[in-house]
Amino acid sequence: MNHLNKTIRKIHLWLGISCGLLASFSGLTGALYVWQPEITAALNPRLLTVRQVDSLPEETLMQTASQLIKVHKDSLVRVNLPYREQQTISLLFNNGTTRYYHPKTTSFLGTKSASIHYFEQLLNVHRTLAIPIIGKYIMGGSTIIFLVIILGSGMFIWWKAYKSRLKKGFQIKWKGKKKRLNYDLHKVLGVYFLIPLILIALSGAYFTYPTYYKSVLSLLDGTKKAQNQQIESRYTFTQLLRIPDTTYALRAIYFPKDGTDSYHFRYIQDRFISPGLRKSKELKITEANQVISETSYELAPSSDKIALQFYPIHTGEIAGLAGRILVFISGLVPLILYITGIRMYWFKNKNRTKKSAPNVSSPK
Repeated sequence: MNHLNKTIRKIHLWLGISCGLLASFSGLTGALYVWQPEITAALNPRLLTVRQVDSLPEETLMQTASQLIKVHKDSLVRVNLPYREQQTISLLFNNGTTRYYHPKTTSFLGTKSASIHYFEQLLNVHRTLAIPIIGKYIMGGSTIIFLVIILGSGMFIWWKAYKSRLKKGFQIKWKGKKKRLNYDLHKVLGVYFLIPLILIALSGAYFTYPTYYKSVLSLLDGTKKAQNQQIESRYTFTQLLRIPDTTYALRAIYFPKDGTDSYHFRYIQDRFISPGLRKSKELKITEANQVISETSYELAPSSDKIALQFYPIHTGEIAGLAGRILVFISGLVPLILYITGIRMYWFKNKNRTKKSAPNVSSPK
């Protein structure tokens, strides 16, 4: 049993030093990104904010989008209607330029700013380390290792030490020596934030391995197949821009990349950040107005409904402001655990060096 304990401690140590560094970086960048909507909106009021945007009817937003599409249709990649921090309408062009327009007057407001670019790059670094192709697997793999092995082994070590004296396992001696305080911070933060860290890591890994997640979640669906909601053929691309959906708000339109591709309409129930479940709808239609597919939250299988919630869980938005604050603090915890863990290793080696040093007396 002692051999098992030593092995688990070594695994916890060396994986903590290696993969723990990536988990710390991911947590830190994720914590910064939690407040991206508020920071970006504050830095770009001209591009992103509109007075009393909530009072604008859906018909007005869609009419504005329709007018802009008529002017720029041949050069568009995507049209974004008001969503999250963006209260304006933005157009993404084939040349990579993004331009912002007033959702009521269609007046041009400007192009993408440096701060918007910064947060886009921050998200890219958070998910992929800005390394093409393999970057997301490096981050996703380290997240799984952090979730399963580092947190699991840490909990095992904590339980072996405090199972018969649980109260001490949750205490921090703030007035103790630096070495003791460092140890207490490491053990207590790991336990207090165990569940939030598990939820963040579990939901974050989904974005690297969505296929595997959905394969596992599909077991919840049983033999029941999702029903496909069909849209009547009389609806054309123009009518979809003119007639609002009765349940969902049009969030974005993706334009065909070539002659055989389709228009992709994306809908969301709540345009702006709010607590609760994430509900959405997807519609793909050809240039000849033939419906390729349409899915909605109400008719989706249980696996898809659960998968939709990984993003609001990961950001804490599912629980409102309190959830976002918890995710922000939790994102800083891996870095604190990493620093305190390194210090514990340093203190331990320092003591070993003192004990192994020969006791040489001064000459008489």
